[in-house]
Amino acid sequence: MAIDTHFPPSVRPWSDRLRRAAIMLIAAALALTVVVLVGELSLGQAVAVFVCIAAAALVPWRLHDTTIPLDDVRRADPVESASVAAVISGMPDPAVLLDRAGRVIHLNAAAAELAPALRKNELAQFALRSPEIITALREAIATTEPRRAAYLDHVPLDRWMELVITPVPVPTLFGGTDKCMLMTFHDQTQLRQVEEMRADFIANASHELRTPLAALSGFIDTLQGQAKDDPKARARFLGIMQTQAGRMARLIDDLLSLSRVELSAHVRPDTLVDLAPIIREVVDGLEPLARERQVDILVNIETDPPEAPAMIAGDREELLRLFENLIENALKYGASGGRVIVSLDAASAGESPPEIRAVVRDFGSGIAPEHLPRLTERFYRADVGDSRSQGGTGLGLSLVKHILNRHRGRLLIESEPNKGATFTACFPRAKAPLTI
Repeated sequence: MAIDTHFPPSVRPWSDRLRRAAIMLIAAALALTVVVLVGELSLGQAVAVFVCIAAAALVPWRLHDTTIPLDDVRRADPVESASVAAVISGMPDPAVLLDRAGRVIHLNAAAAELAPALRKNELAQFALRSPEIITALREAIATTEPRRAAYLDHVPLDRWMELVITPVPVPTLFGGTDKCMLMTFHDQTQLRQVEEMRADFIANASHELRTPLAALSGFIDTLQGQAKDDPKARARFLGIMQTQAGRMARLIDDLLSLSRVELSAHVRPDTLVDLAPIIREVVDGLEPLARERQVDILVNIETDPPEAPAMIAGDREELLRLFENLIENALKYGASGGRVIVSLDAASAGESPPEIRAVVRDFGSGIAPEHLPRLTERFYRADVGDSRSQGGTGLGLSLVKHILNRHRGRLLIESEPNKGATFTACFPRAKAPLTI
């Protein structure tokens, strides 16, 4: 049967002292016994001396060390505990816990990445050199009230950050309470960009609508006044008004289409669609425009086997709109080349990941290289005058990009001045088994 030799916590210190003092007490008892036997001390005196020696050996005197090590104090401090460190480390945003003097108690990995100069037990002001941060921190320490500050961080990239300093009451080592400062950093860059995009969008949309509205208003005034009884002027003005009204209708239609696509951008289409008949339908619908611009449209569809469908998971109406924009742009802005080639490549088998590529190529004047990165921005035009004369809204390629994003595809643009332009829409192949 095993005997449990472990003592409870309250008994363990006394057992340790007894073990350490055992030799000394035994030696003292033997010496006193000898002295009593030789008659130098009485038994009562010997017992009194032994009691004094035992008390001196067992009482925990600490005359040699009256100070508690700083590391022991910190380990005993509730704020320095592992549980507080775990809470700070688990916060998703950069977080730093400071004492009342501004020294770092705990920080998480995100804060260390944001400000590599931060060190535990050192003043945070030396590591965070932004004037907005230092001012807010000093005010929070002086007043023990919450503070906020927004600043622009230039390293490694420009980022708009918001600092929130919150006083946190914490227990102290001696049972009282104190105030620590919890600093949290929030990245506001994406929100700022969205706000800027929204402001730019509203400004551009209002500008695009203002021009045709002003033209309509002016011609209406003219028809009600000077050209009231002039049939030729009335016919000409009505034709211009019809053109401007059509431009507004196209702009509103594009805006609504873009809004619908953006609202459903996170929902990937799951209906199997064959791209080949969609392209043929769009080409047939644009034949009148091609004849008007004197442009030949050549269609080349390659599948394996030759009559197999080019299936993707897609939204048919959005795909119609995508190819209408791409082919109509080629007919309008590449008309000087005299031909447009529309090809669909669904035959390649060694791709990773497998893709189906629809290519629209014109042989017109091309696009300057500096315009290529911005062509899919809303209302961006490489040639403003030419675009408006062609009836463009500046939203066509932006709509194409958003439709492709929803279909998990991508748009490739290649162009050189005087050598035409090539727009390639890449779609992931459908993973579902095909039924013909």
